[in-house]
Amino acid sequence: MDSKIFSYIDPSPPAPADGGALSGKRAAVQSSISVKGWPTEAGSRALEGFIALEDATVVERLRAAGAILAGNTHTGELGFGLAGDTASQALKNGLVDVTLMTDTLGEGRVAAASAGVFGFKPSYGRVSRFGLVGLVPSMDCCSILGKSLDDLAAFLEAVEGHDDRDPSMGDTPLEAFRMGRGSSPGSERSSLSAGVVVQSLESLNAGGRKVFEEALRRVEKAGIALREVQCEDFDLFRIVHNVIGSVEASSSCGKFDGVRYGHCAAGAKNWNEMYLRSRGESFGRVLKAYLFQGAYFQFENYPAFERACSLRAKLAQAGRKWLDGVDMMILPTRCAAAHDRPAETVEQVYDIFPLTLPANVTGQPALTLPGFLPTSAGDLGLQLVGPAGGDRLLLEAAGRLYPRTEEAR
Repeated sequence: MDSKIFSYIDPSPPAPADGGALSGKRAAVQSSISVKGWPTEAGSRALEGFIALEDATVVERLRAAGAILAGNTHTGELGFGLAGDTASQALKNGLVDVTLMTDTLGEGRVAAASAGVFGFKPSYGRVSRFGLVGLVPSMDCCSILGKSLDDLAAFLEAVEGHDDRDPSMGDTPLEAFRMGRGSSPGSERSSLSAGVVVQSLESLNAGGRKVFEEALRRVEKAGIALREVQCEDFDLFRIVHNVIGSVEASSSCGKFDGVRYGHCAAGAKNWNEMYLRSRGESFGRVLKAYLFQGAYFQFENYPAFERACSLRAKLAQAGRKWLDGVDMMILPTRCAAAHDRPAETVEQVYDIFPLTLPANVTGQPALTLPGFLPTSAGDLGLQLVGPAGGDRLLLEAAGRLYPRTEEAR
């Protein structure tokens, strides 16, 4: 396999479990997802040389379902942004059937849109984060990318479910995800409706708006009723994510001290110098700026962090109100202005994800659909966002939009 796409390739994969729901399916996971005995460096020098001691829960469940793990794909530094990420390329090049990757700002959905495949971010708390090298614990999760809706549903059903080792899942498990044997996504409900987020269109140019309007006509023809939804506070999602995300990231990265594992600077005269130099050498410029920002809100302007947390609660409440009278929200995944050049600042990273941040802030499920928004800048991806726990609903809606003969790409 291509080493430019895979950071590690399993030289001798174990025999898959017989008769599993994923028997014969090949999967790749980012190097931020622990696989026992594999390098788990998460694209960061801070984890240089680290070998996972046990499987992540999602890996355990993939193996139990009969999936074959091909290897690790490259990832952005600790999953922050898409610089260097190759998860979607493994899928696009036909090397695997499904890839699993970290989704902190919407990376899974944006990567899927860029590659012309499906990208699904489950409801927060549906898929265990145990074994995931996370950066923003309250917002990042494991996304699933695939070429078919059936594969997305099958893999989600295999990996979801409560895990006592993941405290973020809470005491009340979400209702188990089941599509039903012999049924396909889209075959269950008699009527569906979606709210078009008006404010999400402000980031699109004239060409992007035109293809979005054409996509909406296709959605209506598929039997999904549409109406406009006003989200006056839409711009606040970026501010809230940026403040809370940087604080959580700064706290999370405190464990990368160069002592227990990872990179340790050479030639330091004392412990304090070793710690400072190791930290300085471990992170790239953009992530380091993000961590400094988080430290500022932690130690110099904590009231701003508290206000962001309060706003997050209000946005989550508003998100539930936006869904009054509709089953889901509908908006683009990418801005027409978004492109693939590496981001050089934290602001440039966030510029890529303004339309995917809401689902990470609120923990709602979100699904990116390919082929609906083609532009000269590439596929923008049509994004569906459902109520918390409404993962099955999104896959049913997507099934309306794709005749089975069109799923595989």
